[in-house]
Amino acid sequence: MHSVDAKRLVLAHFWVAFAAFFLALLLGEWQMYIRSPLRDWIGNPELYYRAVTAHGTAMGYVFPTLVAMGFGYAIVELSLKQAIVGRRWAWLGFWLVVLGTITAMIPVSMGLATVLYTFYPPLIGNPFYYIGVVLVVVGSWIWVGSMSVNLYVWRKANPGATVPLPMFANLAGAYLWAWTSLGAAIEILFQILPVALGFKSTIDAGLARVFFSWTLHAIVYFWLMPAYIAFYTLVPRAIGGRLYSDKMARISFVLFLVFSMPIGIHHLFQDPQVGSGVKFMHAVFTAMVSVPTLLTIFTITASVEIAGRLRGGTGPFGWLNKLPWQNPMMLAVAFSFILLGFGGAGGLINMSYQLDFAVHNTQWITGHFHLIFGGAIVIMYFALAYDLWPHLTGRALVAGRLMRTQLWTWFVGMIVLTFPWHVVGILGMPRRMAYFDYSHPELAAQAVTVIITFFGGLMLVFSGLLFILVLLRGHRSAPITLPAFTFSRAVHEGGRMPAALNGYALWLALMVGLSVVNYGYPITQLIFLEQTSVPAVPVGEQP
Repeated sequence: MHSVDAKRLVLAHFWVAFAAFFLALLLGEWQMYIRSPLRDWIGNPELYYRAVTAHGTAMGYVFPTLVAMGFGYAIVELSLKQAIVGRRWAWLGFWLVVLGTITAMIPVSMGLATVLYTFYPPLIGNPFYYIGVVLVVVGSWIWVGSMSVNLYVWRKANPGATVPLPMFANLAGAYLWAWTSLGAAIEILFQILPVALGFKSTIDAGLARVFFSWTLHAIVYFWLMPAYIAFYTLVPRAIGGRLYSDKMARISFVLFLVFSMPIGIHHLFQDPQVGSGVKFMHAVFTAMVSVPTLLTIFTITASVEIAGRLRGGTGPFGWLNKLPWQNPMMLAVAFSFILLGFGGAGGLINMSYQLDFAVHNTQWITGHFHLIFGGAIVIMYFALAYDLWPHLTGRALVAGRLMRTQLWTWFVGMIVLTFPWHVVGILGMPRRMAYFDYSHPELAAQAVTVIITFFGGLMLVFSGLLFILVLLRGHRSAPITLPAFTFSRAVHEGGRMPAALNGYALWLALMVGLSVVNYGYPITQLIFLEQTSVPAVPVGEQP
């Protein structure tokens, strides 16, 4: 990378992200222990919900946002071959995220904002929790602006050139986040904060849930952008292959821009304030968002096959044996695809208007999003950190066996954690419940599944500890001289890139247009309906 300051900037983002991740991991395991029959109930459900709020907020807002920001700054220097423009602004964005995290977590730890990470009204927490979330979002918006400015500077210096794939994908993620975070920002600034600050005593909870759904599902695709960038731009190079198609990669990222937004109301299938026609439309577009994922699975599988054949693999499946299974990146992408397959299959149930009724707000949902985010996405965060670390520290990352053990324990632990959740979800076990009386005949048979998930969580904590250990050892290992960092090369390089796959105007217009179509009617209808507000319930005063 071009400068020591740029490396410090990226490392600062990564280390705060991974610290938040590990603390949230410990909180998650504590919650499973508390819910399990392995010990007596602690007697105070509020302590449990504090942990759930802190766990979800750190994992959902802080950890992936900082990973995307840090990886984005690295991509600017490594793919555009230019120093980061506006590093002072970049540091400001970072410190706003840190300040926002602290500001939000203090009231949560004091029991003043146990609203869970979805913070659904009419339950209202301490205003500093929401102010903290806003600061995190504002810090991330500075990153979005920084990515746009850096691409603008590069385009001026390289008129007519094809934007490198890593940067093209990076900007797609940034623009998606800027647009999807708007929903929660509107909800907090114009609905929740006036109540939390004492200016109002009522809130339109139905409208607030619609605004939050604007963010609620599309945020998942912001989480997965760094993982998908790693799929396309790191995996083929790391395993000695070539990217099957640069164009197909770009199509996948722009389709995420188009289809990620107009789908969030499938989270409100049970909510009466939204009509069935709008729900049906969101169900259809939820199915459409599988298209870029299926394109990705095909393209990356083809790229991995190319690597196996370049290593001497023959026949229909002989290339599988030739793949570098000792390489952490190879393990990570294989594990990620398996977890993505299971999680995606569960997603087909969630997006179905009829089937969602069977699993809504059960442990099935918890299992589904842990498979997608905690499994398929986070395991690629590990892999991209392992890939970048030597270039950020100038030191060797030599703990190959430890890295493989870490990835294996995360993969197995995630399966042991989430599969029982799917089983008890089908049986009707509700999620977000602080306590279960397993002596009851109807619940006694489910006790063993909860114990299994506890031990799956222990494996994840062990894996997370190994991850931190590997990175720390990387800072203490021998200095090395590295060749210039390279991203994956496509099978067919060069040639003219279609304008639509070298810019964002068309796709941003479609993203905004579809969002307005799919959200405009329910939002407008709810705004003009009379007598829809209900009394707000401050934390601590709920029955």
